[in-house]
Amino acid sequence: MTYGRIMRSFWTNPADPLANSPFSAQIHPALTSFADEVCATIARLFAYVGTLALIAILAVHFWDQLPQLAGDAAATPSWSVANHSQPAFALSAPGQAEKSITYTILRHPQGGRKDIFSRLGSGDRSIAELEIYRFGDEAASVPRPSEDLSLRMPPGGELEAAGVIDSKFGTVALLRRTTAGAHPRDKRGTAGCLGFFKGVDDPALRISGWSCEGGSLPAQRSAVGCMLDRLTLLSAGNEPKLAELFARGELNPRNCGATGGSAASGDWITQADDPHLRGAL
Repeated sequence: MTYGRIMRSFWTNPADPLANSPFSAQIHPALTSFADEVCATIARLFAYVGTLALIAILAVHFWDQLPQLAGDAAATPSWSVANHSQPAFALSAPGQAEKSITYTILRHPQGGRKDIFSRLGSGDRSIAELEIYRFGDEAASVPRPSEDLSLRMPPGGELEAAGVIDSKFGTVALLRRTTAGAHPRDKRGTAGCLGFFKGVDDPALRISGWSCEGGSLPAQRSAVGCMLDRLTLLSAGNEPKLAELFARGELNPRNCGATGGSAASGDWITQADDPHLRGAL
């Protein structure tokens, strides 16, 4: 018995058996391209948001650290006035009013101490200064004497060597502004200002300062020499080497009160200007 055709067969492509299948798994190329673009956009968006989040975290962290940074800056060791420290030195000044000399003591947290004498002129302007600096642990960062004096002296040109003088502490180096030679007289009506410094290894200290007194360089050298020779020690504390330094100086007086002062009594070779030749021509 012959039955009729029950189901019609499907035509298939032998080369691609799934091409004509109703259950084909292929995706249209347009849909694939769109999906790739969406994934790439999402990845870029995540990267952008992550970068912004990282910047925000760093900003918040830096903001939280600001008080600590400010505290660290304020805690940096620096010089301060020691109002309750006892004077260790004295500067006699015959013929000068005692009120014209001020005495300031500075201390450093790392052990340094500066005793500073300032002589005031007309208008309460300083015309001379003498500093005894006893080094502490901060000495490693101390500027050179010429750099230090350049900041402390009245403004002008660069500093240059101006010879040496003899004092009860030994030979003292002199410095002056380069403009002093070109302009003999400054606003104070003097021959400029003269700086000086003397370093001592034991005890570790430096004596330095400047003076604008005197109408000529020899007179200024004399004024500097007298200022050093009139410096005396009141108390050495626990520093026997300091007492020994001044004791040796007292054994070598320079007769500052005599005409011409101690600077004029030095050898003419040590005078930077106006040397006094010895012997008759």
